[in-house]
Amino acid sequence: MTANPPDRLTTLRDLSRAMLDGYDETTLRRQPHPALSPLLWHVGHVFFVENYWLAEQVFGDTRVTDPWRTLYFPELCAKGERSARLPGPAEMVAWTRELDAVNDTYWQRAQQQTHDLLADGYLRAFIRQHYAQHIETMRMARAQLALGETPPALTDVISPRPSVADRITLPAGTVVMGTTDIVAYDNERPTVERSFEPFDIARRPVDNGQWLGFINDDGYHDSRWWDAAGWAWRTRHAITHPQHWQPTRDGHGWHLARADDAPVETTDSPVHGIGWHEARAYARWAGARLPTEVEWEAAARSGRLEHVGQVWEWCDNAFAPYPGFQAFPYDEYSMPWFDGKHFVARGASRATEADIRRPGFRNFYPPTHRHVFAGLRLAWST
Repeated sequence: MTANPPDRLTTLRDLSRAMLDGYDETTLRRQPHPALSPLLWHVGHVFFVENYWLAEQVFGDTRVTDPWRTLYFPELCAKGERSARLPGPAEMVAWTRELDAVNDTYWQRAQQQTHDLLADGYLRAFIRQHYAQHIETMRMARAQLALGETPPALTDVISPRPSVADRITLPAGTVVMGTTDIVAYDNERPTVERSFEPFDIARRPVDNGQWLGFINDDGYHDSRWWDAAGWAWRTRHAITHPQHWQPTRDGHGWHLARADDAPVETTDSPVHGIGWHEARAYARWAGARLPTEVEWEAAARSGRLEHVGQVWEWCDNAFAPYPGFQAFPYDEYSMPWFDGKHFVARGASRATEADIRRPGFRNFYPPTHRHVFAGLRLAWST
């Protein structure tokens, strides 16, 4: 892996600014989902964070960060309070272009600077990945905005498909998880050898047509497939289908709503728009289960899985540190989420930038998050 491809940071900055294209200011200030911030905030945040770690933390220059600290540090400003404090789109774009020049000057100076954050290209890789993660989050926001359009853009009608899955068998063995790569986040370190029992895993993720079988079999209304927490959540929120599915006009079929700039989905595309609770219920209905994180990585590293990187794939276990974990470069990236209430999703989605597409990358979400481009791959104990 090339830690810092030439000009990649410039590309990521431009992609971030482009997330504002096609929307009026009212829409850019709108909070598109309770778990998401306005698009304007995300754009300001990524440029602020680059300057914070580079100019402030390495060189002690707080001239950019001081005026914006209480807006762009997430812990200092609740999501619902951000919209009114944001500059307009034109002002935002102009400000980010000014920061391009400021930050580029500091990156040049950093070549002659000694600092722990700069060792082996760490900081540039960290910043690059931060942009990449927020670009995917902004694509989530754009997808949520599309759901609110009247009428939303829709795909063709989904057709049901059998739930039978082509399986791969892995014998009992061990897999080395984690890494010493400078690019990796703290929760991917250090390396640890984990053993696993023999298991089968689906060659491909569950697709839309297969998920339709679960709906047609009344799976959302059959408590046999749900654990107690999942059933309570499903009932309380009247969950009956993946988040972006839309009924046909006659009420007897389903379309998928999509943002205009999103890839077109079909019956055969991996399902997403489902939370961890739904993924586990479907797996039980199909006579299977979710893979553990250890099983998923062992299968991914075997090179035999297909369609990895189409959707994030829910794993059965909660997000937890590897033995020997050390927080870096700050405590809040991973540590607050080792709470037993966030669950691992592996792989990548079609909205994921190349910077974080690696077998060991660990994503994590609450079990109720359905807007995060996550689906599932089935597993079976043997």
